[in-house]
Amino acid sequence: MQLKLCVLQIILAVLASVAIAAPQYEAPAPSPSRYRDDDSKEHVPILRDERVHEDDGSYSVAVETGDGIQLSESGAPTGPEGAVESSGQYSYTAPDGTKVSLSYVADENGFQPQSDLLPVAPEFPHEIPEFVQEQIAFAAKEDAEREREEARAPSRSYGAPQ
Repeated sequence: MQLKLCVLQIILAVLASVAIAAPQYEAPAPSPSRYRDDDSKEHVPILRDERVHEDDGSYSVAVETGDGIQLSESGAPTGPEGAVESSGQYSYTAPDGTKVSLSYVADENGFQPQSDLLPVAPEFPHEIPEFVQEQIAFAAKEDAEREREEARAPSRSYGAPQ
């Protein structure tokens, strides 16, 4: 009996030591660099890569690369029914040398970007093209003809005479 107990203790000790010695899973570390593009083998260093995820669902991310790309975003489940609302910004230099910068909010009203480079609708009132004015006049003429025809037609419903 003692021999069986001793063998059992040895087996448990071996299993425990194997379990402790086994490698533990860790998320892979962010790459310290990236390639500029598929055709180039030039390494671009990652200068900053900060990621914070809280237990309450809030988070923040900040990334900066050696070629001037910057990204930051934060969010939290503060929207209706716990929806995550986030805001952030990113910037980079376009191939033609233009500095691109965009900030945004994403909430119950959708994704709302803001940038000097985004197209903007012309302010109203603006000049209405002639072909549009012709269509408006034609539609008004049709509406007036329809009203005259309806006024001349006898009523098909029961009711007091007018």
